[in-house]
Amino acid sequence: MDVRGEASPAGWARWGTATNAKVLPDSAAKLLAQVLDLTPPPPVVPLAEVAVPECELDGAVLAALRQVVGDGHVVTAAEARARHASGMSTPDLLRDRRGHVRPAPQAVVRPADHTEVVSVLDVCSRHGVAVVPFGGGTSVVGGLTPTATRHVTVDLSRLDTLVAVDPVSRTAVLQAGLRAPRAAELLAEHGFTLGHVPQSYEYATIGGFAATRSSGQASAGYGRFDDMVTALTVATPRGTVRVGRAPASAAGPDLRQLFLGSEGTLGVITDVTLRVRPLPARSHYEGWRFESFAAGLHAVRRLAQDGPRPTVLRLSDEVETMIGAAGSGRSDGGCLLVAGYEGADVQPTVEAAAGVLAAHGGTPVGAEAGRHWERHRFDAPYLRDALLDAGAFAETLETAAYWSALPEVHARVRQAILDALPDGALVLAHVSHVYETGASLYFTVICSPGPDPIGRWHTAKAAASDAIAAAGATITHHHGVGADHRAWYAAEIGDVAVDLLRAVKRHLDPAGILNPGILVP
Repeated sequence: MDVRGEASPAGWARWGTATNAKVLPDSAAKLLAQVLDLTPPPPVVPLAEVAVPECELDGAVLAALRQVVGDGHVVTAAEARARHASGMSTPDLLRDRRGHVRPAPQAVVRPADHTEVVSVLDVCSRHGVAVVPFGGGTSVVGGLTPTATRHVTVDLSRLDTLVAVDPVSRTAVLQAGLRAPRAAELLAEHGFTLGHVPQSYEYATIGGFAATRSSGQASAGYGRFDDMVTALTVATPRGTVRVGRAPASAAGPDLRQLFLGSEGTLGVITDVTLRVRPLPARSHYEGWRFESFAAGLHAVRRLAQDGPRPTVLRLSDEVETMIGAAGSGRSDGGCLLVAGYEGADVQPTVEAAAGVLAAHGGTPVGAEAGRHWERHRFDAPYLRDALLDAGAFAETLETAAYWSALPEVHARVRQAILDALPDGALVLAHVSHVYETGASLYFTVICSPGPDPIGRWHTAKAAASDAIAAAGATITHHHGVGADHRAWYAAEIGDVAVDLLRAVKRHLDPAGILNPGILVP
């Protein structure tokens, strides 16, 4: 089953399947009705009624692809192509719901191993057919919508194996198409975990994590995904690249960084060697209340810089805390901080961190607040579906900045969104990834859709992106660049770096077939 609910027609144009759908709590629905002007949306166009043009690839191309991967693994059926036409941003879902899918791939190609991926790239290079690598299909920044209409999707779902585990070095080799939950199951059989649990966990893949430099909810303890990568195997139109062979090296620039975050534009990652950790024997989650976001930020910074650092450290601003309280029946006020701890013996860290939080104005609100977050940590995409069903528009964006700039970034981005949506919007934010020098900011926007919801969002997102750039923050912390952030990314890195990136692209992909229009300005 793919992220769009391939096993269930009711799961089309929503996150996951209808079986796992969530319902907005009455208290949250009433609050939204008071703030926003909501009208019932038009019915979702069933997938079977979505118009997808016939495959236009000539017989020679299809025959060459089938010779590589086998007849049954080159799929030209309309439904499969529609499911691979875009990612999971709110604009993507709204287009799908209206039956206006992005230009679909001409075919979905499912190679079985690295050698077949290399051969598929060779066929496509010779025939001038663009290639979009596809893992879990969870991109929210246009990462699966190339500028080329004549393209195929290379679906990596057959590359789903745990290749090897080295318990002495605590590393594991995993194929790129392996879904995160299955990877966790396989590693657990050996007593290990990655500790990488992003919002997209249920459907995202190992290769997708690497290609987007993903960051998980437990990054305070386990690190970002790119911190875990020790080696990569990449298929390119020029052949195979293998980078990383030791825990650390001074042998020139670290070429792993060329492919981490490259979003399928420089090659197709086929396997990843990762640092793993022993499965934690214990875990503990708890909640703390701060009077203000500023006070909470100060406490979070002290833990991030001086320790002890929890495994999960998440601070919601006043608005996000209010919305969360409405959804759970609480009325805490202030700002909610969730701290989670995993390890062999967490109690000393829990007690030491509690001392820091209390010293900086925090009030404990109990373990249930932390457990409530843990139980519902994957609900947000399902709640977005419920909001869309109710006629609201909901979408997210994120950034990161140094601690000294973070309060200004929070204020400027929030105000930019509110100014761009003058008829009313709820703008929620939280910190969920921390470093010694700074942290991420993750914004959720809920507003009335209006007659042109996608156009309204593009205006608001552009205003927020301009504010991010003006405040000196990065255009993305963990969602990636895709097509949506490309212009701001170019400005962020500058002309010389853009030329360098283009030169690498030309060398590895002379025909320009890999995800054209994505990432590379």
